[in-house]
Amino acid sequence: MKILVVGASGTIGKAVVANLAQRHQVLQASRSQSPFKVDLTSPTSIRALYEEVGTVDAVLATTGHVKFASLETMSDADYRIGITDKLMGQVNLVVLGIPYLSSGGSFTLTSGILGEQPIPQGSSAAMVNGAIEAFARAAAIELPRGIRINVVNPTVLEESLPVYGDFFPGMEAAPARRVALAYQRSVEGRQTGQVYRVW
Repeated sequence: MKILVVGASGTIGKAVVANLAQRHQVLQASRSQSPFKVDLTSPTSIRALYEEVGTVDAVLATTGHVKFASLETMSDADYRIGITDKLMGQVNLVVLGIPYLSSGGSFTLTSGILGEQPIPQGSSAAMVNGAIEAFARAAAIELPRGIRINVVNPTVLEESLPVYGDFFPGMEAAPARRVALAYQRSVEGRQTGQVYRVW
């Protein structure tokens, strides 16, 4: 398959690329550190990416930014960071990507454990993660030509514990290579409208 991985330079993205590149042609895209460049906050940039890579068999989003701060200090602008980047960035990857996805192809998006297991300062992440999963379930019943869509919902990564571990007390971490298996399952399997939890 010809697979586009958006967010390929991140921790999860690198693990996903390492997994899938063993069997498929993988095109790597990110904001600045990959062969293909894309800014998920810009529909124009997303369209340009699809024009550049052409028809693909799968699109994976392994990226998305949100603001972490206490509820009482979060502003409208703070919430819009996650809405514009992680939520609408992934939504636009799907909506704008439909014409470029081969029949029977797949989209795989990324949410996260905070949508179901919230932490202090994580209200934006929780909100956006829940919205991504709801969008995918709805899109699954409308996508044309047998196109599938699933979401990977990872816990905190083992590789991220030195920086983020204190925010996830008592939560079991997962290595990025294990999280990457959920993306493989989405791409190489046949399910649609699913949320694959890696907790």
